[in-house]
Amino acid sequence: MRREVIHVMETNPELKRFCRQHPIWYRRLSRDPQQLAELQKEANYFFGRTFGQRVDRVQKNLGMVMMLIEMLRATRG
Repeated sequence: MRREVIHVMETNPELKRFCRQHPIWYRRLSRDPQQLAELQKEANYFFGRTFGQRVDRVQKNLGMVMMLIEMLRATRG
């Protein structure tokens, strides 16, 4: 693996952890270091950092808050 790729992996521990959980990426990066951007996209998806995943998480939290508010209203009324 090239030194630039190793440096990126060392400076970003989550990428390193993703690669350890998915060892096929070691081979892919050794053969084609240009796939580093693809690795970062896949890692973001794996760790739930895409825009869609964040929106879903916010919606779930809002739904939970609304349910708690309704429960409080029902117990008071």
